[in-house]
Amino acid sequence: MQPIQLFDPQSSTYTYIVFDETSRDAVIIDPVDEQVERDLAVLRQYGLKLLWTVETHTHADHITSAGLLAEHTGAQTAAPQACGISTAALQMVDGELLRFGKETLLALHTPGHTAGSMSFVWREHVFTGDTLLINGCGRTDFQSGSAEAMYHSLTEVLFKLPDDNVVWPGHDYQGRSHSTIATERNCNTRVAGRTLEEFIAVMAALNLPKPKRMEEAVPANLASGVRHDADGAGAQAVRPALGYAGDVSATLAHDWWKSGDAVLVDVRTDAEREWVGFVPGAVPLAWKQWPGMAMNAGFDEGLCAAVEPGKKVVLLCRSGVRSVAAAKRATELGFEAYNILEGFEGDPDANAQRGHKGGWRLQGLPWRQG
Repeated sequence: MQPIQLFDPQSSTYTYIVFDETSRDAVIIDPVDEQVERDLAVLRQYGLKLLWTVETHTHADHITSAGLLAEHTGAQTAAPQACGISTAALQMVDGELLRFGKETLLALHTPGHTAGSMSFVWREHVFTGDTLLINGCGRTDFQSGSAEAMYHSLTEVLFKLPDDNVVWPGHDYQGRSHSTIATERNCNTRVAGRTLEEFIAVMAALNLPKPKRMEEAVPANLASGVRHDADGAGAQAVRPALGYAGDVSATLAHDWWKSGDAVLVDVRTDAEREWVGFVPGAVPLAWKQWPGMAMNAGFDEGLCAAVEPGKKVVLLCRSGVRSVAAAKRATELGFEAYNILEGFEGDPDANAQRGHKGGWRLQGLPWRQG
């Protein structure tokens, strides 16, 4: 049984999906935010239920879609404990097993590229992230990297795996898809046959430029890829966005709505509005609906009926994720559409609890309990 390997051409990132054939429970490793619709389509194509999103490390060259996928599918997020991704529901440690159906994913702490980097073993396959690449390895010159730690991770952890274990790297820039432990142990030009001192010298001489998206990607990935920061955007500022008019704080959305400049559309499910709370006067129009969080076939018609010509539309969901997708669709329909940052319930706190960090409700804006 082979993993499903997917590729993001912009960052040359490989994403992997593995699953249990009987239960169809699945895990996705290193997903990319710009590929979330592709990944959701693959899950539907194979009839899979996503249980976990997993990160090999805190990426500097792309933004993860872990938070987006969790919102869309109900999956939980997992990340290496030493990476500091506080929003991840499961903080993984060396030797931990992640279970999905009757299958397991074994976590191996393989620092070097970053202090928290992990590789994951599934059957005879190992997903090495940016630790072991095909005929190479990840850089070690920033973000808590260490050439000495990398050498140990390669020679004392990964190269101790069976020869025929298939290596599935986090990136490749030359069109190669996989390798084997035996091949990399014997032929990898950066590490094969080298002493620790020689390897450190090789890594020190690379002089690579920093990733172009590092300043944007690392902070976003520490929050599972969900880029909210409504306060940082400024309460009265619009943050430009790709595919729709922009992101706005709950307070700015409220001001537009109350002044008559915008229509407030709540895209949460009927159950969420009933159980968690609702905004009196907002248009209730689910983006997805129970059972199964299926797409609402009446969304387009409902939106066109609710929003008068010339008015903005501001979209509210639980945490500001579904409302991004809804804003993109509203834009395609010809509306000036905005996503409300942090949504109704706000970001999860260190205990993965919502309602304590930002969001419409915490800001003291009007809402009622059903």
